[in-house]
Amino acid sequence: MQSTDRDHFFETDASQAQRERKAAKAGNKHGNPVEMKSKILAAVSDPASPLTSIFIAESAGYVRRVNLESSEVTSTYRGPRAPVTCLAVGGAQSKTIFAGSWDKDIWSWDIESTQPRRKYSGHSDFVKSVITARVSGRDLLISGGADKKIMVWDVDTGRRIHTIQDPATTMLAVQHLATDPVLSTPEQLVLVCASSDPHIRRWKVSADGYEQMPESFHDRPDTERLTIEEHDTSVYKLLFETNDEGGDMDLWTASADGTAKCLARSRNFLAEDTFLHGDYVRAVLVTEQWVVTAGRDENVKVWDRATGKLYCTLDGHFEEVTDLVLLRDSHGRPQNICSVSIDRTIRTWPLAKAELDAVVKEMQEPPKPSSEEKSNDDSGGGLLTAEEEAELAELMDDED
Repeated sequence: MQSTDRDHFFETDASQAQRERKAAKAGNKHGNPVEMKSKILAAVSDPASPLTSIFIAESAGYVRRVNLESSEVTSTYRGPRAPVTCLAVGGAQSKTIFAGSWDKDIWSWDIESTQPRRKYSGHSDFVKSVITARVSGRDLLISGGADKKIMVWDVDTGRRIHTIQDPATTMLAVQHLATDPVLSTPEQLVLVCASSDPHIRRWKVSADGYEQMPESFHDRPDTERLTIEEHDTSVYKLLFETNDEGGDMDLWTASADGTAKCLARSRNFLAEDTFLHGDYVRAVLVTEQWVVTAGRDENVKVWDRATGKLYCTLDGHFEEVTDLVLLRDSHGRPQNICSVSIDRTIRTWPLAKAELDAVVKEMQEPPKPSSEEKSNDDSGGGLLTAEEEAELAELMDDED
């Protein structure tokens, strides 16, 4: 009988050491992990319970609603037969959850009933980002894909309104989309796009058309630049957040060049602050006190926003962190953050300084011996073959 034990096959010392390191780390309980059955590729806040609930996208093709207090899955949304890569809540009264998938479609469900709604088909490659907006009284869905296209859809009819590409500068796979809350109006939104190249692009989008929006140079106001280029390579995340003075909404970015940056609106989106995470940065969050980054090195790093210095490293995940979600109370005040990972866990971390210090102190204590062995059961994750697992790993590293 042929053995399937990986220890019986050739394995480099480095890969064996890495596997053993992850196995040893897998049992830690830092961040009160909620364990899922497949890799978690994205997460968004649940607007109905923004402090205690999130939606997650899984490699097994499911979208789940998870209560972080009870650690229970409260709803499961089924349909895709391929990994789900991105999520957005929107539509009429924000009662619909949208999910982009490897199957090139965007799926949607009624949040409360979990019943499938419309499916939006048009991309020719993986869908990598979805957001929602409202323009001229119409609910819109905006998607970006590995096919290097941005598509704007009418949520109600399913009709594709626009297909957007950069006619001047070669745009690679779309990584993330956001809308500028300052420049957008009820009749026209300003769409911001990050992709697998260093360029951040902007478009004015209305129900009737779209046009690319240039930016001037801070020191040369009469000279236009078609894109914002402040990173060396792929940009994975975009976030608009109020600056320290509570004024302009600056643009925060996370990149494969190992940094998160604050691009100041007052300086025509030139980098004002840089946070050197040290490896691919997949996500960034900002509060009045902290800047939080996470990515391929498995760590969640918390930076003092005022000084720019690293305050602490939250060490719990044992695979790449794919997303961060800010958990807010009923008044909209940030209370906690949660991180999700391809290690199949959701972990929650405090933002209050005293609680954060206590978590870090606990991490520094020697681990307690465990009588339980970690299960290797992959139940629920069987949608991915070994070849697809390798492809997913390659895509997570992709800079094309």
